Amino acid sequence: MRQLLPHSIRNTMRNMRGYHWLLCMFLPLTVNADISILPRPVSVQPGEGTFTLKADTRVIADNAAQKTAQMFTSWMAPSTGYTLSVAAGKGAENTIQFALDPSLARLGDEGYLLEVTPKRVSIRAPKEAGLFYGAQSLRQIFPPAIFASTLQKDVAWSAPAVKIEDQPRFRWRGAMLDVCRHFAPKEFVLRFIDLLAVHKFNTFHWHLTDDQGWRIEIRKYPRLTEVGAWRRHTRLGHERNPKGFDRKPHGGFYTQNDIREVVEYARQRHITVVPEIEMPGHAQAAIAAYPELGVTGEQLEVWPRWGVNANIFNPSEKTILFLQDVLTEVLTLFPGPFVHIGGDEAIKDQWKASAEVQARIKELGLKDEHEMQSYIVRRMDKFLADRGRRLIGWDEILEGGLAPGATVMSWRGVEGGITAAKAGHDVVMAPTTHVYLDYAQSQEPGELPNIGGNLPLEKVYSFEPVPAALTADEARHVLGAQGNIWTEYMQSPGHVEYMAFPRLTAISEVTWTPAAKRNYEDFLKRMRVHEGRYRALDLNFRPVPDAPPAAPPAAR
Repeated sequence: MRQLLPHSIRNTMRNMRGYHWLLCMFLPLTVNADISILPRPVSVQPGEGTFTLKADTRVIADNAAQKTAQMFTSWMAPSTGYTLSVAAGKGAENTIQFALDPSLARLGDEGYLLEVTPKRVSIRAPKEAGLFYGAQSLRQIFPPAIFASTLQKDVAWSAPAVKIEDQPRFRWRGAMLDVCRHFAPKEFVLRFIDLLAVHKFNTFHWHLTDDQGWRIEIRKYPRLTEVGAWRRHTRLGHERNPKGFDRKPHGGFYTQNDIREVVEYARQRHITVVPEIEMPGHAQAAIAAYPELGVTGEQLEVWPRWGVNANIFNPSEKTILFLQDVLTEVLTLFPGPFVHIGGDEAIKDQWKASAEVQARIKELGLKDEHEMQSYIVRRMDKFLADRGRRLIGWDEILEGGLAPGATVMSWRGVEGGITAAKAGHDVVMAPTTHVYLDYAQSQEPGELPNIGGNLPLEKVYSFEPVPAALTADEARHVLGAQGNIWTEYMQSPGHVEYMAFPRLTAISEVTWTPAAKRNYEDFLKRMRVHEGRYRALDLNFRPVPDAPPAAPPAAR
């Protein structure tokens, strides 16, 4: 069962009532009703008339733009039934032209210029990524049914005339998907990447290892997936109100070929995949596979519960070399610049109680357990830097001293990000207060299972990634922001989609659109059109506020 609602005609009529036209004259943030693009472009200048896509419309592209043009025609074919050809040539009537244009360098690597007239469409950009994002915007000014995967009959495929000049605010526009608590089939991961691409995200943070499951094949250590990818059962109920276990095995992992496929699929959509390999905490699945990696040497099971436990990697040289072996294989699979090493919620009680670990702390001349963790992070930072990569970790990596090249992902509020930026380190803002999409979407009864709290759409949209406490020079270290989807209470892809959307769409606007151009009421207006695209995509989502009353939501 899906929670999908029809578009609210009542809301559209209400928005047009009375003096709405006069109000619009004084609200430059409001986009033309026919041009409901998300995230909101920097500049939108509506024109006169419409361009109509036809079966004989020609797509023109030079060699450098051919890939994007071909992808665009593949998007348009299922719903229209048109097999549009791509060829070199000059833009003429009834054409859509893609072209790289160095003269638009002011728009940066991801900016674009989209011009639609009744006779032709032109997308120009300095780089291929900009062409791709321009194509996404063009899709959104056609009727929402253009996103359907089946033929849509009796639809006039017209797009309003417009000139759009656009570029993103931030370099890091990300979304994280946890596949450890509940495994996500590869097919859903690919679908999730497509959904990110529609919203102009450029970073997919893939949380691949944790206490509840190890999801990446490491050929040197096969037990990581033979043992660590499977748990014998899973917690029922909320961790605060447990109801036993389901007695059903759960697990899965991605082969290295799977991962190469996902990474390439993302690359074609201008999305960089950032793998996360947790250390030194959240390690129980790995320790279950290789008990010698733990502090106690005890044979553990892959953890079937949620929350944080005390089992942690032994900080011995053997363990560090094991982790570097893992990273060596990870680097062959993920060509992007960043590797996430976690670093969060590492309870150090076992280190404190271990004579062996205490002796190692003393031998290394470290002050305490926090410096022991920092020592591990520094080793990994150098290991990655020597191979041309960059380390990123949750803000706990600040404790005990930050590694020289480390980037901080600030999740316990923005304070860690502020500290790191002031110290000259790059930062990605991902605070629980605004972008943790496992939190409840409202306090209304009937919401799907979630971790708790309350994070409504309006609060997500209100997030400002650059804290006022930073100077202009310090603010340059804020690479951007991302939404995080932790899946303890999300057992199915449909549940993940419901928790993610529309809040992830709000985050796309937070990270793309200039702060001065953002307006929540205008966002809601565009979202009511965007919901038609959600439906065409067969997406499970929570309706935006003021939509018609909903039936109780359901995962699928």
